Amino acid sequence: MSINKLDNQTNIIIRDIPIQIVRKSIKNLHIGVYPPDGSVRVAAPLQLTDDNIRLAIISRLSWIKKHQAKFQAQPRQTKREMVAGESHYVFGHRYRMEVIERPGQHEIVIINHSTIQLFVNPGTSAKNRALVLTEWYRQQLKLKIPDLLNKWQSIIGEEVADWGIKKMKTKWGSCNIKERRIWLNLELAKKPIECLEYVLVHELVHLLERHHNQRFQAYMDQYLPQWRQCREILNREPLGDI
Repeated sequence: MSINKLDNQTNIIIRDIPIQIVRKSIKNLHIGVYPPDGSVRVAAPLQLTDDNIRLAIISRLSWIKKHQAKFQAQPRQTKREMVAGESHYVFGHRYRMEVIERPGQHEIVIINHSTIQLFVNPGTSAKNRALVLTEWYRQQLKLKIPDLLNKWQSIIGEEVADWGIKKMKTKWGSCNIKERRIWLNLELAKKPIECLEYVLVHELVHLLERHHNQRFQAYMDQYLPQWRQCREILNREPLGDI
C-alpha cells in the first residue's frame, strides 16, 4: 500500500487500486465507485484512524472490483469528429448530424425530429464545432431547468440560492448545502428528460437530508417513486466523450 497525503485528502493504493480518501465531519464511512472509469473515493469521519479506514476498504474490495468491472463494461460513445452522419443525443433522442458550412453566425437547428443541423463558417475546426454544440447543449438545459426547479422547489418546500451547469466526470449533480447551490452535469442534456428531473430532485432532497441514508431514500420514494429506474438509466447509458 502506498500513501500520498494532501491536507485532509489521502491518496492510497491497495492491491493495485488507487483510492482517494477525504476526511469530513461525518459519522459514518462511505465508499463510492464512480463513472466513467470506476474511480474509488472514500469519505471518512475525522476521528477514524488510518488503519480502520484501510481495513474497511479491504473488507469491501470485492464490492469495489465488481462495480469497477461494471463501469469498464459499459458502452461508451466514440470520440466525436463533428462530421455529417454522426449520431448525437438530445434529451435521450438520437439525431443524425448535418454540417452546413456558410458565412455567418454559428447555430444549431433540429429538423423533422431526426436531424441536427450544425451551421458553421467554412473551415471551422472539429474542436470549434464541438464548442458550438457544447454551448448549445448548455442553452437547452437552461431552457428546461427553471420550470423543473420551480415545480420541485414548491413540492419539496426547499429553495436554492443559485444553480449552475458544468462538466463533471464523476457526478451527475452536486449540492452545496451551506450555500444552497446546486450544480448539474452538462451531459444531462443528452439523457432522457426524466433523468434531468431525477438529478434535480436528488440534489434538492439533500437540503432535507445531507447523507444517502434511509431517510434520504424515503424522501426520494415520497417525491419521485421511479427514481431508481432513472438512476439505472444513467448507470447503463453510454458515457459521453467529456
